[in-house]
Amino acid sequence: MTDKLNLSDEEWRERLTAEQYQILRQAGTERAFTGEYERNKDSGMYKCAGCGAPLFSSETKYNSGSGWPSYYQPVEAEAVEELIDGSRGMTRTEVRCAKCEGHLGHVFPDGPEQTGLRYCINSASLDFDPDPG
Repeated sequence: MTDKLNLSDEEWRERLTAEQYQILRQAGTERAFTGEYERNKDSGMYKCAGCGAPLFSSETKYNSGSGWPSYYQPVEAEAVEELIDGSRGMTRTEVRCAKCEGHLGHVFPDGPEQTGLRYCINSASLDFDPDPG
């Protein structure tokens, strides 16, 4: 289990951009096809923009056509937490960073054959660390 990062609301607002705060701390969503990493094909690690925890590898990223960066699995099962989300008149599975509990996006059971899962993640929830090359 990852040690939790607990910051005050004021500390989160100082640490994050307005968009990152709205998504990570208020469970917002960026518009489809607008995120910085939706089309990124570089090799590297996608980390939480809130706390820097490694979340997804470029090796598990694929083009789902959904308009958000999509992955078929996190870097480690313990890197994320999944919770039932009943907002917006539907039931979905929310994905949060296990370390800071920041909202990342949702996971759906319509992914590629490797796992059958599609982790649909907001770019604003992520920072990208390219493989040194």
